[in-house]
Amino acid sequence: MFLSTYENNLDKKGRVSVPASFRSYLSNLGYNGVICYPSFNNYCIEAWPQDRIEKISNTIDALNPFEEKKDYFATSILSESINLQFDSEGRISLTKKLLKHAKIKNSMLFVGQGKTFQIWEPIAFEKFRAKSSKKSNLYRSSLKWEQKLNNQ
Repeated sequence: MFLSTYENNLDKKGRVSVPASFRSYLSNLGYNGVICYPSFNNYCIEAWPQDRIEKISNTIDALNPFEEKKDYFATSILSESINLQFDSEGRISLTKKLLKHAKIKNSMLFVGQGKTFQIWEPIAFEKFRAKSSKKSNLYRSSLKWEQKLNNQ
């Protein structure tokens, strides 16, 4: 899983090193890169393994082909997605469009989200993290443990 938060900087050629634990997880899934797109929920970059983007694509495909929302989701996610391959040192080159969306100039945070991760400008993330902490406390009752049958 993608866990924890790591800070890295763009190098002079506009590349950034993806945290080793994130690369290792992707490698274990059989991937040498990550799919990135501008989040439509926050000013950050969403980063997903290939299988997760395929699942969202299948979900979009399952919508009625004549409904507007199908086009909206496909445009907001799929048309904005880019497959970024790791170089020999585990770096990716984020596009100017992605960096602009997340308001990243040099420093960025890689934020683990379990099955996906996000890339944030550090000050923006700290504001979001503080809000998330308060909201998580309010919504904590919605997280429920699944009970296993037969004490398994």
